[in-house]
Amino acid sequence: MKKELESIRERLDQIDKTILKAVAERQDIVKEVAALKIDKEAGIRDMEREEQLLNRIRHFAQEIGLDRYYAEHLFREIITNSVRFQTHSLVDHQNESNGETIKVSYQGTDGAYSHLAIQRHFGERYGKVESYGYDTFLGAAKAVKEGEVDLACLPIENTTAGSINDTYDILGEAHLHIVGEEILKIVHCLLAVEDVDVSQIRRILSHPQAIAQCTHFLSRLPRSKVESYLDTAISARKVLEDGDLSQAAIAGAHAADHYGLKVIAHDIANQKENYTRFVIVAPKPVKVDLQIPAKTSLLMVTSNEEGSLIECLNVLHEFGINMSKLESRPRLNEPWKYSFHLDIIANTADPETKKALKKLEEKAAELTILGCYAKQEN
Repeated sequence: MKKELESIRERLDQIDKTILKAVAERQDIVKEVAALKIDKEAGIRDMEREEQLLNRIRHFAQEIGLDRYYAEHLFREIITNSVRFQTHSLVDHQNESNGETIKVSYQGTDGAYSHLAIQRHFGERYGKVESYGYDTFLGAAKAVKEGEVDLACLPIENTTAGSINDTYDILGEAHLHIVGEEILKIVHCLLAVEDVDVSQIRRILSHPQAIAQCTHFLSRLPRSKVESYLDTAISARKVLEDGDLSQAAIAGAHAADHYGLKVIAHDIANQKENYTRFVIVAPKPVKVDLQIPAKTSLLMVTSNEEGSLIECLNVLHEFGINMSKLESRPRLNEPWKYSFHLDIIANTADPETKKALKKLEEKAAELTILGCYAKQEN
């Protein structure tokens, strides 16, 4: 039975490789399509064609005895990735990006979630992506300002922990521009040097936010001491360097691959739908074609007059602009004064958006456009 099972698994492995090769071949064709659309200035999305494709997929799945819902879900993911690539390619083209080598800073080290977000955001579009880790968010941002790197990738909010205030403070003070976003599903795992039983672990290392997101799992390990570290990936590296079988780190499975560690517990966060949104920041803003769904991030300060915030928000309502985020933040060095961070689904190149922002600027005490960029398709 064991030999028979191994033989079946080998066949599955070969089929998996064939599937991946086919997806890669499809993506090569998508790159040709993207280049052609850019040359012909054609639209990125053809919703009618997409629906025709999905209809064919549903019928073909039924013909071969495959679940139609599963097949449609799989191809919706493939289509989404195709649209992402074409969108980014158009933005790169219109902003004269060479598509060869790009240098990106981030907080952490190789194997961190920020590092993974960089690979996800730029990997398919650039021949070479050079990533540079820094100890702090501020250090990563300064690298952009001082010209050491082209861009920085900074986490800005998490569905479990909320907003990352350090990033908001940096955006308000550093005069950098948001030029993109990446939303990454965070799957925390427990990593160890060998495949030991979780009950044998006595010391667990990770970033404070990762620890806070895994409290339910950690409560079941009363004999384990939990310690905060600068970063999830640095924790993983420490576990590898120490070689102690009683130590483990909370990090992603990609960190385990990077450092050669074993995943001894998978998906241990309190909230399974755990996502982090990262922003890509640059010294200069980018142009976003009007055919691309865009998001604009704003920093607004209202007057101290009663109802001033409502008046500002009514401007967005008047122009039919959807607001996807509104959050207040204390003003640095100004006790009891607050600024507001807004994300609106709008493109600053749109004439109606320009009118709305002009009117909003008149109503607000201060208004800063932090960036207009392509909205990530879900």
